[in-house]
Amino acid sequence: MVQYIEKLSKEEVLNRIKKLADEIYNDFSSGNPSIKLAVRGNIKNIEYDEKRDIITLKEKIGSREFFNLGHVRRFMQTLLVASLAKKLVEKDKTASLREVYYQLKHTIPILNVNTIEEQEESDAVIEDLERAIKAIREQFHIKAEGRGAIYGDIYLRDKKRGDEWNCSKLGRGGWSIPSTIEDIEIGDVNADFVLVVEKEAMFDRLIEERFPEKQGAILITSKGQPPRGVRRLIHRLRKEKNLPVYVFTDGDPWGFYIYSVIKRGSMNLSQFSELLATPDVKFIGMTIDDIDEYDLRKKGAVIKLNQRDIKRINEIANYPWFKKSKDWQRQFRKMLDYGIKVEQDALAANSLEFVADTYLPDKLEHPEKILS
Repeated sequence: MVQYIEKLSKEEVLNRIKKLADEIYNDFSSGNPSIKLAVRGNIKNIEYDEKRDIITLKEKIGSREFFNLGHVRRFMQTLLVASLAKKLVEKDKTASLREVYYQLKHTIPILNVNTIEEQEESDAVIEDLERAIKAIREQFHIKAEGRGAIYGDIYLRDKKRGDEWNCSKLGRGGWSIPSTIEDIEIGDVNADFVLVVEKEAMFDRLIEERFPEKQGAILITSKGQPPRGVRRLIHRLRKEKNLPVYVFTDGDPWGFYIYSVIKRGSMNLSQFSELLATPDVKFIGMTIDDIDEYDLRKKGAVIKLNQRDIKRINEIANYPWFKKSKDWQRQFRKMLDYGIKVEQDALAANSLEFVADTYLPDKLEHPEKILS
């Protein structure tokens, strides 16, 4: 299993980059230069650690070889990214994925070939470097655009700038979560639990209905599939503050997988599950049972499954972490039998206030309705 360290000092990151450079230099001396790195995570190259309830990457090593025509371009690009990463860490500067692309893109004289054509290339090479030196990109000062927000009575502090703020005092939009939160210190938290909401519109609804104040909640919206910064913040809130975490998504295979990613990690980033996954989060809804309990079908507040939905249900139902759960298998079967799915927004068929005043409080009062 590939392991990553949660805290890496500036010196440790630089040492890892230098070690990679030394290994390549020595390989040149022996006539066979290569870059060794863990193979990218996919369904065939991951394993489910049932004891810890997370997805991990198998210990399978690949390589980029300088004298392999199929590898030489990626080899060169990896060295460019490693060199830039070293400079960023040394100067204590950060660069976005887009800035890295423009920093590295240029035309090689005589050959008249660009080092990088599209940003997708540089993004993939950054992931290669992560796997080569066993450090996440934020640790070598490369970041993505932030996405997601947090609202509630929680104090955060920027250790670099010294700024401190309460996330309930920044207006209804809360605080925008950046892609890296390693320099953010979590201070006093006056709340009983964290509620992670898939959609920004539902996040806004709950704030408007004053759900955080009434229920003692910290709200986080992932705005769809949660990016690294959001997942890392959820992980830290659970680990550092011991707050229960509930996930609230649409009742469809895509929402169920969002929950799975928050809980167990993603296949694509399975090497980072120890840093990003939060194994003891609970799923508060939407469930297929909600369709019956709240008469959503009678109110026309459901959506017919399409072929893409059906294919995805069958896929995730066979993932080992879902396959072992009778409760989740029942949800999948019921969804297929009914041929329908349900969105968070469907609760508005009862009233705009229903989700904050009735649905979520009822779930919290009846833990048997919550899935794990």
